Amino acid sequence: MLNGKQKRFLRGLGNLEKAVVIVGKDGLSYNLIDSTINALNARELVKVSVLKTFDDDIDTLAFDLAMHTKSEVVQQIGRVILLYKKSKNPKIVLPK
Repeated sequence: MLNGKQKRFLRGLGNLEKAVVIVGKDGLSYNLIDSTINALNARELVKVSVLKTFDDDIDTLAFDLAMHTKSEVVQQIGRVILLYKKSKNPKIVLPK
């Protein structure tokens, strides 16, 4: 579980990131979950962009995607979700 200071730090790093995972009209699918897991394993911090063709609730999508990928939602603003999952070999050093 991330504390406020760690979330602020990750949000700052997330500002520089480009969206790696794109959610379209299909929404939450096995392919989306797999690609998000692969991105999290490679980067630890992943920005997810939700296209306007996605009709469901974005808050629910963020929660479900975090559950299926065993990650944490750092931030969700509009149609952008920022996810974090610590890898076995951490690349990002979080503040205490």
